[in-house]
Amino acid sequence: MNHEHYMQLALDLAQQGWPNVAPNPMVGCVIVHNNTVVAQGYHESYGLAHAEVNAIHDLNTEIDPKECVLYVSLEPCSHHGKTPPCADLIIHKGFKTVVVACKDPNPLVSGNGIAKLKQAGINVIEGILEPEAKKLNKRFITFFEKKRPYYILKWAQTADGFISRDPLPANKADNKISGTEAQKMVHALRASEMAIMVGKNTVLADDPSLTTRLVEGKNPTRIFIDKNLEVREVFNIYAKDAETIVFNAVKDEIRDHIQFVKLNFEVNILSQISDKLVELNIQSVLVEGGTTLLNDFIQQNIFDEIWVFENPHLKFGTGKKAPHMNLIGHFDPVGQDKLYKFSG
Repeated sequence: MNHEHYMQLALDLAQQGWPNVAPNPMVGCVIVHNNTVVAQGYHESYGLAHAEVNAIHDLNTEIDPKECVLYVSLEPCSHHGKTPPCADLIIHKGFKTVVVACKDPNPLVSGNGIAKLKQAGINVIEGILEPEAKKLNKRFITFFEKKRPYYILKWAQTADGFISRDPLPANKADNKISGTEAQKMVHALRASEMAIMVGKNTVLADDPSLTTRLVEGKNPTRIFIDKNLEVREVFNIYAKDAETIVFNAVKDEIRDHIQFVKLNFEVNILSQISDKLVELNIQSVLVEGGTTLLNDFIQQNIFDEIWVFENPHLKFGTGKKAPHMNLIGHFDPVGQDKLYKFSG
């Protein structure tokens, strides 16, 4: 049997669950009988049935699972969460062969699902398209393996390397760098991540909403650092259109959609923030600025991707410098802008 072919079908199915499954991983499942796909399913949304359950429900009752091969892009769960263990269902239905792309790094599973299948006498084939499966769930895997969220750093800069004019112009449009297409792409990126993060100075200078208003999609949780709580609650970042987390040195408090989290600013802030976000099960964060915060992430090597939008037709001459990145080589054209991507 062409294991890679059927596993690729499972991976393609899994992709359809993003971003609705977060903080769960994307998982797809394909059931094959006599070299023919006879059932399939994927995890569609957090809290709903897992991929294996949906695929098994899709299987014609006249087909004996003992004669089928079940392909799943991530190790079947072995614990009771919002749904019962998928490994138990697979065993109960009588499958004799299960093909798994990669293990689940969640310590609640982490090999236990595969072990349970093997103990039941099921032939488990592991590692089929494992790199592709790990790439698909890079946020989920980073969260558990590195014990921090998956961080994407993003900024826009002029051709001469400025991120903003300084002082800020009275008309915000005069400080605009990216074109419409790039702005829409950024809003789509926001919709794909669980949270978005900025520093206090960005909030005070720009009064951003940090929403996905240019595309359809859920607003991410807004995060900002405000040591002495200088940002008044009339700013857009406190609006009720999204959850908001404020890291500060003053208080711990939860009020409606706002959570204040007190940190010790005498020790590493990014490490404390990462630990708290893990506690809150926030698995991915888009960091949008400003320069000081972005440079902190870069200097401490706490990032997984960097997205830089450059407007090659615009120069400010003076202003706030963007973080230094060597923008040469491959880029993706996005309207009038160039998009450079770097991996951590």
